[in-house]
Amino acid sequence: MFERSDRLKKVPPYLFAEIGRKIAKAKAEGRDVISLGIGDPDIPTPDHIVDEMCRAIRDEGDPARHRYGGDNPVKEFPKAVASYYKRRFGVELDQEREVLPLIGSKEGIAHIPLAFVNPGDIVLAPNPGYPVYNVGTIFAGGTTFFMPLLEKNGYLPDFSGIPKYVASQAKIMWLNYPNNPTTATATLEFFEEAVDFARRNKILICHDAAYVELTYDGYEAPSILQVHGAKDVAVEIGSLSKPYNMTGWRIGFAVGNAEAISALALVKENMDSGILRAIQFAGVKALRGPQDCVLRMREIYRARRDLVVDGLNKLGWKLDRPKATFYIWAPVPKGYTSMDFATMLLEKADVVVTPGVGYGEYGEGYFRISLTYPDHVLEEAMRRISNALG
Repeated sequence: MFERSDRLKKVPPYLFAEIGRKIAKAKAEGRDVISLGIGDPDIPTPDHIVDEMCRAIRDEGDPARHRYGGDNPVKEFPKAVASYYKRRFGVELDQEREVLPLIGSKEGIAHIPLAFVNPGDIVLAPNPGYPVYNVGTIFAGGTTFFMPLLEKNGYLPDFSGIPKYVASQAKIMWLNYPNNPTTATATLEFFEEAVDFARRNKILICHDAAYVELTYDGYEAPSILQVHGAKDVAVEIGSLSKPYNMTGWRIGFAVGNAEAISALALVKENMDSGILRAIQFAGVKALRGPQDCVLRMREIYRARRDLVVDGLNKLGWKLDRPKATFYIWAPVPKGYTSMDFATMLLEKADVVVTPGVGYGEYGEGYFRISLTYPDHVLEEAMRRISNALG
């Protein structure tokens, strides 16, 4: 009866819908399905952050505690973000002009193309990559040029492989390191190359840094803003979801180029009403409070990483231990497509993994496991996978 908009028709089919139907069918049959597909932390939000949320929501001395967060912002939150960048990366930020609170990083990722992309404009996005990079471009009327992330290149885009006519028309380039889904990391030297490429082609770099605190074995992920001159061409989008187990709280930030921050703020002023003040106060506590909770969480994920990598390697894989994120990215066995392998594990082992093709054509041949599940669940999943593979 009602015809959908052309932009909605351009959104790629949701590959995981078929898997979702199969999961529902299996559960309806009474089967015990283990899903390792979603990157949503099972570890609770630290108590001191929860306590601050409760304090703020009950604070009768704050007459704006229930009002629109955009109209009643917590000034301490941008200040806390700026302090975090100074402490963690040695990067100075103007909290008034270079920091913008977000209702989670996904919201900022989806909205920033609306600030800069006109119909027909090009956006550069990694493939495999987070689907919202492409979907946000589609909603803005743009066209996505996918940059292949290949294992032989360390899952880094090859800027020399981008045609000059594409680079000259591109408005935004998305980067994401540590990377979802490949777990790859990037050096400051790579970010310097990216900044130089963006400056020469007048492209805004949008760096999705959601996993920058999920690192292991002594590795510390850099910020692109550590590169000299990066603020001229780059914004970085951060999230409290992963480091503080606050996925459902929906709080993040965009930092960097003041012009881009201002444009994104204008979009948001017309699209949303900001973050509840109590959540902003909780975000301040997360960034300024004790960070031992992050260290403990890293150790939990490190142990889970080793459990899964060792388990798969015993079955014939030859995986290195990723230095970041809470994912495992692995090739499917010979003879399978990524979808075939995911379907086989669901049907024979009642285990759900994410087929790599769901993140783009260059994800074909791989699958992703999320480590956001307790040890005993991961151990049981490894046992079932072993049995399914004979």
